[in-house]
Amino acid sequence: MHAALRYETGVFINCPFDSDYAKLFPALAFAIRACGFDPRCALEESDSGESRIEKLYRIIGECRLGIHDISRTELNRKRLPRFNMPLELGVFLGAKRFGDARQRDKRCLILDRKPYRFQQFCSDLAGNDLRAHDNSPRKVILLVRDWLRDSKKDILPGGEAVFERYCAFRKDLPLLCALHSLNEEALPFNDLVALIDKWLAASGQT
Repeated sequence: MHAALRYETGVFINCPFDSDYAKLFPALAFAIRACGFDPRCALEESDSGESRIEKLYRIIGECRLGIHDISRTELNRKRLPRFNMPLELGVFLGAKRFGDARQRDKRCLILDRKPYRFQQFCSDLAGNDLRAHDNSPRKVILLVRDWLRDSKKDILPGGEAVFERYCAFRKDLPLLCALHSLNEEALPFNDLVALIDKWLAASGQT
């Protein structure tokens, strides 16, 4: 794909990559792909020769759009919070504020699980329009679809229609994984996106 087109359709995903987020992440990736955009995140490639932060800088620089879920801020067993998501959001906003003309055209969707909860731990975002997903895959899909609509010239399927497609995909996912000898419980990011593409193509919805 041409670099300029990839930039326009690239959606950087900034979210937790753990078991607690497992029910939301596939819905997020599916909604992005079903709307004709390209989900991208730090899990898309592994290179021991590149530091994680440099990889994040590069991927963020290659995406005009970004979805940032800052809903996971609980303390771990050592009573320390997870700051990766706010850090990556800060990098994205910094690129938008201080980058060149193309970078200043960036747009982002910031998610939390409850309205206004973020004001208790990241009050500098008080002037931003955050959206609450209530830990619901359906609501994630509705929010992502409506947000992406503003960056698409073509009319997109409605959010409920995208959610229905996602439910059908989830129903078919075990068989898809079996056909390709993949473990559904430990599905790498690139395999997830490839299976989404195969399912959308087979159902005539690309």
